[in-house]
Formats: sequence, structure tokens, C-alpha cells
Amino acid sequence: MKILIVSDTHRHDANLVTVINKVSPIDRLIHLGDAEGSEDYIRQIAECPVNIVSGNNDFFCDLPREEEFMIGKYRVMITHGHYYYVSLDMQEIKRQAVTRGIDIVMFGHTHKPYLEKDGGITILNPGSLSYPRQEGHKPSYIIMDVDRDGEAHFTVNYLG
Repeated sequence: MKILIVSDTHRHDANLVTVINKVSPIDRLIHLGDAEGSEDYIRQIAECPVNIVSGNNDFFCDLPREEEFMIGKYRVMITHGHYYYVSLDMQEIKRQAVTRGIDIVMFGHTHKPYLEKDGGITILNPGSLSYPRQEGHKPSYIIMDVDRDGEAHFTVNYLG
């Protein structure tokens, strides 16, 4: 199973189209907020199941604030992250993961890719495809592959 994880496209969808064309076929697309009204377009171009949560710039939308669901054997939580103070540190989002029995937490908001495994919990942020803030400022995304044995593997990828 191949899952494309993106965030913070801010209605500038050209790089998302490029990534989808580059990595397709995909089995699921996860968008971690700040689509800014592009959610219907994103669902259309993905050609697979899509999960999208609202971000701090997603005004007047009916997107959920967060979702919890299963991917294979993993309990996954997706959120934009701003309610968990991810711009400061990972402590609150980690605490939530432990409390809720989450295996993989996915968030956005910081526009910087992040991938950490801590005590059996994977915490990740794909960065931003539109306004990257990490050193080098390359648009980024994550591919989650679930292998035949059901094990998840994550790769941070960059455009440009």
C-alpha cells in the first residue's frame, strides 16, 4: 500500500499535481490541512481515497479538525497540529498519541518536514508543498509504504 502524505498547499496546487503524477499510482492521499478551499479539487485529482483535515487557514469549511482511523495494523491520528502547539515542541502531540493509543501521528502547520520514532509512536510532518520553511526551502512530502508483512516505512521526499 502506498500513501501520499502532504500538507500546507495553501490553494497553490501545482506542486501537488506534479507529485501525484510523479508517484502515482497511490492507494490513499492524506492532506494535513491548509488546503484553503482546494479540497474538492484535491479529491478529484487524487483518484483514490482522500483524508483531509482543517488547518488554521481553512476558514468556513466543513473539514474535520482531526481524524483517527486504521491503516493496516496501525492506529493513525491526523491533525493540522496547531491545537497541539507543534510550533513549540512535540510534547503535547506525543502525550495525545500515548493517551489515545495512537501508533502514527501525522501533522502539518510548521511547513518543515519531521520524522521521529519515539517509544513505538511514529510522529511525522511532510512539510509544505507550497511554502517550505526548512533549510533549502524545497517543497516536501512523505510517502508511507506498507509492505507485504504489514510494516510501515516512511520516506521524506523533496521537489526540485
